[in-house]
Amino acid sequence: MSETVLNRTAEPVQIPIAELFPWLIFAVVLLLAIYFVGVEEGAMSVFPGMYVHEFVHDGRHLLGFPCH
Repeated sequence: MSETVLNRTAEPVQIPIAELFPWLIFAVVLLLAIYFVGVEEGAMSVFPGMYVHEFVHDGRHLLGFPCH
């Protein structure tokens, strides 16, 4: 009987930064949108007043964030 053993070494895959950059921008925009729809109100508010809250009010309910 003969036994064949293959010794393979795993080499890391290089991801070019040009391919990663659009996904990074998308993630930042998505996180900002979730922040403004879900958190921007009350004590966690970045902007004074209720202007942002009223602007995204229907979006809050659509996404299931309680606000009143």
